[in-house]
Amino acid sequence: TSPAAVDAPDDRVGNSHLIRLNKFLSLSGISSRREADDLIKFGKVSVNGGRVTSLGLKVDPMKDKVCVSGREIVLLESPVYIVLHKPKDCITTTDDEKGRTTVLDLVRVKERIYPVGRLDRNTTGVLLLTNDGNLAHRLMHPRYELHKVYHVQLDRSLSNQSLRNLRAGVVLDGERRLPHEVSILPRTKRKSVQIMIHEGKNRQVRRMFEASGYQVIKLHRVAFGPLTVEGLSRGEWRFLTKREIVALRDQVGLS
Repeated sequence: TSPAAVDAPDDRVGNSHLIRLNKFLSLSGISSRREADDLIKFGKVSVNGGRVTSLGLKVDPMKDKVCVSGREIVLLESPVYIVLHKPKDCITTTDDEKGRTTVLDLVRVKERIYPVGRLDRNTTGVLLLTNDGNLAHRLMHPRYELHKVYHVQLDRSLSNQSLRNLRAGVVLDGERRLPHEVSILPRTKRKSVQIMIHEGKNRQVRRMFEASGYQVIKLHRVAFGPLTVEGLSRGEWRFLTKREIVALRDQVGLS
């Protein structure tokens, strides 16, 4: 039987379900469309056993066998993007052996979604959940420097010297962790601080303040890239708007 793939820029009559190969690869979570074009150009992609170099090729997702470097690729479930206002005493995992409440107990959809990164049990605020593995990987990769903003309530007033030290960076695990921005929140007697970081190491914000001699009483993430929890009470969630999805993908080069 002849392959269903079509080396043509337009859909055939009666075959409007065909999609461009680069879009297929993007929807599968393998790459952005731009990166998919490079994979095709360099002969890394095959359709029904034949190597492909034409960027105009269209495939039938239900019939064609698409491989990248010999590995078969399948389409993801419909991509889902959700922002949750994570409450305290909630675990950022898909399940918990101790029976504690997880973020998936709060967000119930038919698709298999996963939290992007982790907020510890007592940290509240913005949490993204999605089934878009390629986006999730990039959002967590330090190369793309996605900013994360936290409000930190301390056990005592932050001194000027401690503020300068934090801005200069704190050594954790033998490496200097340099925040992008640290500022005192107004009308808090210097006990509440806003900090922006690009990394996302385990308990990084708490550990930075603990290393400086302060105890974190409350930690709340107010922004994850362009996302906030404005309009959401703790424990509430919503689907991202199309504009938010585009903004998030733009920040990590997936436009």
